[in-house]
Amino acid sequence: MTRVRIPEEVLSAAHARSAARAARDWAEADRIRAEIEAAGWKVVDRGTDFALEPARPPTIDDGDGVRYGASVDVPARFEEAPVGLATVVLIATDWPRDLERTLAGLRAHTPEGTSVVVVADAPSEAQEKRLSTKGEAEEIVRTSQRLGTGAALNAGVRRAIGPVVIVIDTSVEPTGDIVTPLVRALDDPTIGVAGGFGIVSGDLRTFEAAPVGDVTAVEGYAMAFRRADAVARGPLDERFRYYRNLDIWWSLVLRDEGDEAAPRRAVSVALPVKRHEHRDWTETPEPERARLSKRNFYRIIDRFGHRRDLASP
Repeated sequence: MTRVRIPEEVLSAAHARSAARAARDWAEADRIRAEIEAAGWKVVDRGTDFALEPARPPTIDDGDGVRYGASVDVPARFEEAPVGLATVVLIATDWPRDLERTLAGLRAHTPEGTSVVVVADAPSEAQEKRLSTKGEAEEIVRTSQRLGTGAALNAGVRRAIGPVVIVIDTSVEPTGDIVTPLVRALDDPTIGVAGGFGIVSGDLRTFEAAPVGDVTAVEGYAMAFRRADAVARGPLDERFRYYRNLDIWWSLVLRDEGDEAAPRRAVSVALPVKRHEHRDWTETPEPERARLSKRNFYRIIDRFGHRRDLASP
């Protein structure tokens, strides 16, 4: 187990807070606690003693590479000029055969100028073994603990070098070039998000699958957006630890031009892909799946529930 070093200034502050508590100077103790928390640590009081714990998973360099405890710890490339055609971002967790199938399709069919970022979000041992055989065009970003879908995607987007970011789920197998049609769709400045699977809604409360064309939102199985938009409108809300409904929320963020302006479009385009079992859905027990999906959906309603202009195109 890797030991996490407590910064000297944090430890000193914790001792000062302990002294303030002993003197019953609660205002000073609360002020120092806020400083400690702002530095990324939390104090656990144990009677007259205390313990310090990271407020978030630690970023660890164990000699074999860096494992990031938060998406913001991943070095961003946003200040670099975009390079190539697009960057494809995938999340690797527990199903190595699914990842290999998707990567094999990308290797066989993606055009030159396509880079790939795989976010290894605290993967299983079998998945980690598979990641040791990555291809030359693939970058792997590893986390120190399971961060969840929103944070993992943010980590991948921070490493994107292409002008277009394409998020693809490992339940999707490319059988042809999926990059070019998505990039071409985003040549139209009126389009904010494009993908292979669209849904429509008249009230932003119920959604149904839609054919190719203008849609309300694009599903996250294969979705594309401009890197510049991700920088300007992001990051993705990391409270979406479970994948469900994050794609709707992000589609609406990318489309939204404000209450007084017409929204940008979301479009579904035909992609050469084959769909397989979606493990995040089938491997999550139904009660937990329903609970997490409902919680995520409330985040859409909280932000966009009044925006009927973002409903059916």
